[in-house]
Amino acid sequence: MIDRGISRDRNKAELKNPGIAVLTGTFFGVFIEASLLFGAAGRLDLPRAWLFLVLSLVCVFGQIAIVAVVNPELVNHRGRWKKKRDVKPWDKALVTTYGLLGFYILPVVIGLDVGRYGWSSLGAWAAVAGTVLFVAGTVVLTWAMLVNTHFETVVRIQHDRHHQVVTTGPYRIVRHPGYVGAGLWALAAPLIVGSTYGLLPAVLAVAILVMRAALEDRTLQNELPGYRQYAQKTKHRLLPGIW
Repeated sequence: MIDRGISRDRNKAELKNPGIAVLTGTFFGVFIEASLLFGAAGRLDLPRAWLFLVLSLVCVFGQIAIVAVVNPELVNHRGRWKKKRDVKPWDKALVTTYGLLGFYILPVVIGLDVGRYGWSSLGAWAAVAGTVLFVAGTVVLTWAMLVNTHFETVVRIQHDRHHQVVTTGPYRIVRHPGYVGAGLWALAAPLIVGSTYGLLPAVLAVAILVMRAALEDRTLQNELPGYRQYAQKTKHRLLPGIW
């Protein structure tokens, strides 16, 4: 649970340069991703790619904007992730690999597939399913960030921020809902645009998230007081009834 002191600090916090950098980076990141997709495609007449761009702008930028209003201090900390000195040594490599797969390689593969070479073309059902997954991922990820003020970019025990176990919201269902939301985003992208080959980097990105969830969970059980007891009550890391 989050104590009252942390809640008061949240209310007093203001968005600072690192948090502003997160907002601007997220906003322009959507257009960079779109540029990679359309550049690889060699054409702009791809309605489902434009649908993906609009969804990304509304959902990806929208969710961080909401968090910035409700808990600007969290966004500030997320913007300082490269300066954190107590990050687990394996985590920066996983964060970087996920970023490369999900935000750079994935749109390029999708663009090459549906635009330039036409290797595959998933039907309208995939666009509908992908849109549902993308919106669901946004809801889960935003919900997790709103209830968990320790939702930083990197894995570390946040002694400087009075790190505590959070058991409310989606954390009642699974222990790592943020990874669920991010995984849904990755899987949704190729479905929305209609690319079968795009599912390959998407699945690899999800595999990185699963690996990271396992390592983070082990870290929290070993080092964060109260987490092992929480894990005994909330049995599953990502998928209720499965894992």
